[in-house]
Amino acid sequence: MSTERSDKAINVPNILTLTRILLTPLFVILLLRNQLSLALIVFAVAGISDGLDGLIARWFNQRTVLGAYLDPVADKMMLVSAFVCLAIMGIIPDWLAVIVLSRDILIVIGIAIFTLMRKKFQIKPSLVSKWTTAAQTVMVFVFLMAPGMVGLLTVQHLLLWATAALTTISGLHYVYIGMKILQ
Repeated sequence: MSTERSDKAINVPNILTLTRILLTPLFVILLLRNQLSLALIVFAVAGISDGLDGLIARWFNQRTVLGAYLDPVADKMMLVSAFVCLAIMGIIPDWLAVIVLSRDILIVIGIAIFTLMRKKFQIKPSLVSKWTTAAQTVMVFVFLMAPGMVGLLTVQHLLLWATAALTTISGLHYVYIGMKILQ
């Protein structure tokens, strides 16, 4: 399998990514209407499409420059929307939504600064960033599946703190990478 990226924009992985972006408003509406079961289904479909787009892009050599930008945008849209809505609804603590949102804003600001400075950099998630995204996704899924369910309180509490820690570590890691690029 080649690691080269194509300039061709329209392919199955990018269509799946765009579908995930388009599912985000529906997900938010369902959350705000307190239709958690339907929101969970939309979130699961988005998660499956996220896995499929990456798998198809690698397996069939359909990696594109557009996909390299759109995929993380789709992830951030869905996860930030989930964390903000769940915090507004009182399902998760607001401080956790602030941590998640702050990290993502930090990443976007860093990319904007490097782009304006015409610094050469490659958009490639670090291992800790992948763990962070996985922890955030699992946490949203578990909290949507059973918000405040007594039997899952310990699991939810552990997920909450693991997500906070990984998100913080990932944010600091990106600051470190950014400082290295600036040097």
